[in-house]
Amino acid sequence: MALLTVDNLSVTFTGNNQRPVRAVDGVSFGMDEGEVLGLVGESGCGKSVTSLALMGLLPTRGVEVGGRVHFDGTDVLSLPSRRLRDMRGSQLAMIFQDPLSSLNPVVPIGRQVTETLRRHKGMRGRAARDRAAELLDRVGIPDPARRLTEYPHQLSGGMRQRALIAMAVACAPRLLIADEPTTALDVTIQAQILDLLGELARSEGTSLLMITHDLGVVAGLCDNINVLYAGRVIEVSSRKQLFASPHHPYTAGLLGSVPRLDAPRGEALTPIRGSINDTIDWDDGCAFAPRCDHYTMECLTGTPELVRAGEGHQHRCVNPVNLDPGSAHADRPDPVAEGGNVR
Repeated sequence: MALLTVDNLSVTFTGNNQRPVRAVDGVSFGMDEGEVLGLVGESGCGKSVTSLALMGLLPTRGVEVGGRVHFDGTDVLSLPSRRLRDMRGSQLAMIFQDPLSSLNPVVPIGRQVTETLRRHKGMRGRAARDRAAELLDRVGIPDPARRLTEYPHQLSGGMRQRALIAMAVACAPRLLIADEPTTALDVTIQAQILDLLGELARSEGTSLLMITHDLGVVAGLCDNINVLYAGRVIEVSSRKQLFASPHHPYTAGLLGSVPRLDAPRGEALTPIRGSINDTIDWDDGCAFAPRCDHYTMECLTGTPELVRAGEGHQHRCVNPVNLDPGSAHADRPDPVAEGGNVR
């Protein structure tokens, strides 16, 4: 049985006199014990909201959450708040995107790390502090005993991120969610953090859900990858298949916009035109159509289904790339003018 099963997860934000916004729209995926899964897409595609829904951290007012989330056979979405708090930190843990805003600025690092140990392991006093120092040392923070007494502002960005990782892995959770853990770090520190997460996942047998907008981050880390766009999964594949032969034009666009060391000098990148706001409702057709260089009028005839395109490879596209090279249309009609409603 899969460790985590997400079935038709949806998250809708509502407000007074405002149109509801569906940030997550029918997302489904599963994770096995020890698997490293990437959740990839641009900012605004629903990645972080998905992770917050899995952790039960979304507000109760103005938010409607639907679907099912089963963790080791337990329906997470139906759990009472107290039971969910018992699971968070001990079995489910999350590394947040911005360590400076995630850490309490007026509480020493040591107290923040030991809080998890006190809450879930019952550790107190010297034993808790010694274990906290071991955790800081394990994630690569030098002089951990001294760092326990320091405040977040006294640590560098990389050390703050490592402190967050130490807090997340303190109780050896079975599932670790990393939400853009390398966004604000330079490339050298990024590589160190990714190596650390990979080592922790392998040594502890922890399942890791890596959320990022950068395909380069998941290239050497993830076993499988789900690509999100406008709240829906639009491609599912193993890492090797995805990089060798992406099928959805959006995935191909993400890969095409990544700089390559083997590219000829002066070769221009190929960015995806437009922005995440240039989209149509999924009920009207493919949400990526206004930005796609490969769409046909068939793309505007209803919601495309997620179809199988090989062993372990699925895509949500009626005109996929790397399957039919002659399908690109030079003179494309405007999908908005053809009846799609811009969100």
